[in-house]
Amino acid sequence: MPTEMLFREDAYAKDCTARVVAVTEAGILLDRTVFYANSGGQPGDAGTLSWEGGSLAIADARKGPEDTVLHVLPADAAPPPEGAEVTIALDWERRHRHMRMHTTLHLLCSILPGIYATGNQIGAEKSRLDFDLPEPPPKDWFTEQLNALVSAAHPTGERWITEAELDANPQMVRTLSVQPPRGAGRIRLVRIGPEDAPVDLQPCGGTHVRNTAEIGRVAVTKLESKGRQNRRIHIVLEE
Repeated sequence: MPTEMLFREDAYAKDCTARVVAVTEAGILLDRTVFYANSGGQPGDAGTLSWEGGSLAIADARKGPEDTVLHVLPADAAPPPEGAEVTIALDWERRHRHMRMHTTLHLLCSILPGIYATGNQIGAEKSRLDFDLPEPPPKDWFTEQLNALVSAAHPTGERWITEAELDANPQMVRTLSVQPPRGAGRIRLVRIGPEDAPVDLQPCGGTHVRNTAEIGRVAVTKLESKGRQNRRIHIVLEE
């Protein structure tokens, strides 16, 4: 049975009640969750799981079989019994930083039109995006462009299209390393900016902030050569 992924409808849901479907060596399977499973460069969520008579930390969330989410336990942790009703709560500060970072990486794509990303990694403390970009602008230019978009307070949103619609518009895919998941018949698009003139629009399954102003000031700290044409751009959130 697929896990009901509540973060797809509301990325700001911090906790929920759920029922334990199965307990395996790989982790706990719940019928619903607010935890994002590690994919697309965004780390899996961490937090706590509690039930009548017990609680434990969730160290990570990973994709399970058939559209499920596995909640990873610390070694030697005593899990709740199958069928138990539980409350699962995010480490919200960590997740929110991931959301701010992820939206920033989409903004970075928007200031490099026509340039494909070749790799990415989102982190709470720092993130990076690789581009097929032999001669990048200086890092101060990236910082200035990103902060202009952040301060413009662009709203974000999402909509779904069919796989056939994506095939007819392949330019929507901005990454060479991560392709949109297929098989369900539809693809989720994340939009930054107004619907009629988006700043950025691309397939994505991750979590994002509601408005770019929520990101706060960012800085590009380093440009790194990772091959003849591949350039790695490192980003941090400035508190």
